[in-house]
Amino acid sequence: MKLLTHNMLTSNIIKGVTKGFPLQIAATDIKVTEVDFNPDFISRMISKVEWPALCEAAESIGHLGDLPKELDPDYEKNEEFLKKAHHVLLEVEIKEGELICPETGRKFPVTNGIPNMLLNEDEVGK
Repeated sequence: MKLLTHNMLTSNIIKGVTKGFPLQIAATDIKVTEVDFNPDFISRMISKVEWPALCEAAESIGHLGDLPKELDPDYEKNEEFLKKAHHVLLEVEIKEGELICPETGRKFPVTNGIPNMLLNEDEVGK
């Protein structure tokens, strides 16, 4: 699971949960794989990402590096910044571990890079 994907997941789907984002990460296996850099794609994705949550997630797994915690308003023109964002969003992958609901502590397993967000019947909101 790439951190880009993590940034879009929430546990608000659990009955009664109002603060299900961002999910905490307890990673047991992290893989870093080089991915071709596309500055236009990264620029478009940054506008859709919850930046503080991304930084928190990257920091929690030891991959924040020197990525700034505050988004520069002119980030689209800063190729060095875009490369750092590209690395965190697309090259760092959680292979094994758990995602944890910040409100309930409910754990969702991540296996082979795939988060399992399926709920038990009693957790489904109606």
